[in-house]
Amino acid sequence: MNISGFIIALFLLLTYFLQRGSKGRVARILEIVSIVLILLSTSVGHWLIAARMRALRAAMILPIDQVRLGDPRRMEFNSLHGYSVNALALAMIAALVTLVVFSRKQQN
Repeated sequence: MNISGFIIALFLLLTYFLQRGSKGRVARILEIVSIVLILLSTSVGHWLIAARMRALRAAMILPIDQVRLGDPRRMEFNSLHGYSVNALALAMIAALVTLVVFSRKQQN
């Protein structure tokens, strides 16, 4: 999901500069900030957070549910999972903002 979000945001960023329209300054800033947020949150979510989670999972050997809750690796995994969920939520909210700004531009 992170990679597809990153690719879509990269495409939106590249095509952003080809757009012509009568959007206001605030709408243009909001759109570009939202696209950059999608790019950042999906890339951090995939290449930093999920990569560390995969490494922890491999180091634990057992399935994550079988590792005791007090294990430092399990605790770090759970913390990283929370960050992963937050990064994805941020990307989804930014995507929604981008969609709203883009659709309003198409109506005008």
